[in-house]
Amino acid sequence: MALNLNDLGIFVQAVEHGSFAAAGRRLGMPKSTISKRVAELEAMLGARLIHRTSRSFSLTDVGRDFFEHARASIIEAENAETIVRTRLGEPSGTVRLTTSVPTAQFTLAPLLDRLAARYPKLLLSLHVTDRFVDIVQEGFDIAIRSHQQPLPDSALVQRRMAAHDFYIVAAPSYLDRYGRPEKPADLAGHNAIVANAAETSWRLLAADGTLQRALVNPVMAADEPFVLLRAASSGIGITVLPTSVCATAVIDGTLERVLPEWTAGQITTTILMPHRRGQLPAVRAVVDFLLEHADAQSGVLNSLANA
Repeated sequence: MALNLNDLGIFVQAVEHGSFAAAGRRLGMPKSTISKRVAELEAMLGARLIHRTSRSFSLTDVGRDFFEHARASIIEAENAETIVRTRLGEPSGTVRLTTSVPTAQFTLAPLLDRLAARYPKLLLSLHVTDRFVDIVQEGFDIAIRSHQQPLPDSALVQRRMAAHDFYIVAAPSYLDRYGRPEKPADLAGHNAIVANAAETSWRLLAADGTLQRALVNPVMAADEPFVLLRAASSGIGITVLPTSVCATAVIDGTLERVLPEWTAGQITTTILMPHRRGQLPAVRAVVDFLLEHADAQSGVLNSLANA
């Protein structure tokens, strides 16, 4: 009896996700169906592939070797399908993407209409959360993460999407009323809207590489960039925000840069993918689209910084 490619796919999903339950969630199947199909595969092969108990799930030695070849077979089958789909037309299918609330609000939301227009046969399933997501275990194709420190090494493919400076900003109405700081030390005499109530200073960087710690006087704290943006726009005080969040407000005049020769750090946005998923045409199409628009946005931000 020939091997069933669908059963190979189910086996690979079970191994990659670490359990029948997780594979079932990814495939939209009951856990019992996954377990039964893997058991039938083992019976057909005449070999135990997975050691499983109520508490553990691990490959046997032969299961480990079989998994490597099975995964390669699935990739080749998907690549074969890709060739046909590419010749027939645009990418299609579902791409599961997870990211944080700020990234979804300020980076992805403005692009969704253009993505839908470019790839009408593609369904983007967007999961927005600020908790850490294990994209392999939870079955995601893409994760977008913003970080100030380098991401740890992993088996995931990483593509740098953008880097955004933190600007010091305030509403023109606030600055008209209380004056415009001329040097970092002047910030101590102003109302500051901070990300953490314990925050009493900002680390500032000048264009020439000079670092300076500036004391600030917090009057409000919020750990959500949208709240900081709204608070600053309403004239409560001065805050620091990444350009991905505040650029539009600066361009339209809602906010004004304070100490424009200084920035308050930088945040990097990175696309992560499981290696196998990153080879699929729909996933590649989404990633390429995001990188293309990140480059366009960087051009706008560079113009803003030099204005």
